[in-house]
Amino acid sequence: MTRDALEQNQIPVYFATVVLAVALGLLAPSVSQGLQLLVTPAIAVLMYAMFLQIPFLALRQGLRNRRFMAALLLANFVLIPLLVWALTRGLVDHPAILVGALLVLLTPCIDYVVVFTHIGKGDSRLMLAATPVLLLLQLVLLPVYLGLMLGAPSGVVVSVGPFVEAFMWLIVAPMILAVLTTTLSRRSTVLSRWNDAWAWLPVPAMALVLLVVIGSQITSVMGDINLLAPAIVVYVGFLLLAPLVGALAARLFKLPTTAARAVTFSASTRNSLVVLPLALALPEDIRGLAAAAVITQTLVELVGELIYIRLIPTLIWPAHRR
Repeated sequence: MTRDALEQNQIPVYFATVVLAVALGLLAPSVSQGLQLLVTPAIAVLMYAMFLQIPFLALRQGLRNRRFMAALLLANFVLIPLLVWALTRGLVDHPAILVGALLVLLTPCIDYVVVFTHIGKGDSRLMLAATPVLLLLQLVLLPVYLGLMLGAPSGVVVSVGPFVEAFMWLIVAPMILAVLTTTLSRRSTVLSRWNDAWAWLPVPAMALVLLVVIGSQITSVMGDINLLAPAIVVYVGFLLLAPLVGALAARLFKLPTTAARAVTFSASTRNSLVVLPLALALPEDIRGLAAAAVITQTLVELVGELIYIRLIPTLIWPAHRR
């Protein structure tokens, strides 16, 4: 199989992986517990594989692209919070689930959204350049949004530590390693071949992330599925409406096709794996269900992303120039 054939058949590969992960998690719980230890390393490998495909010298252009940044920030920190507030009003009688849903839906993704943007024919360089801004703003604004949407007083304490730690391990470390690899490969035949080999790995690495995340968490989600049903309704609503929010922001700022797709993926992809430690740090009486709510969003979103990577390139003005 060629590399192009692998990329063209990525959706069947991902769906098969999701089915395998669910079966593995439910039928072999002892194996699923071990998979949980692989979540962070698997995402780091995925990001390294993705970063090797990106020309980093062009990244500064992303931050200078004011229209893109304006559309991205409008979507993620104005329009999406309004959508989240409207969608979660039905969870006010379920405080633990409400906290978990707000944690995950109010925080834009800073890691594998770059990969999905790339696969979905969006501008992954612009998306990558924006990740530090997205991280800093969600650190500042998440406590504000929680205070407003949970009501007074919620007693929820949000620490920035898990965000910073995840950013360092999942973004900064793979990025530095990828830059060093690319730079040194110009002088080394061995590293040049290494780069060529890793060009095959974004699709297998994404499949690995799907396997370890779903396989390690599906048991806990299924145990609380009846309690989580209201959250699932919210997540499906978000799955359907968030791309429209991203597309609206992109349209308002008249973004070109690939930049508009990047904004749409960012608006639709949440920071579930990074906020999970925040949910686990909540008071004991709500942490279990809040964490399950976060994990449930991960499962819904990962399936949704498999749909997005096919539909967003088709629907976000494909007739326009890049």
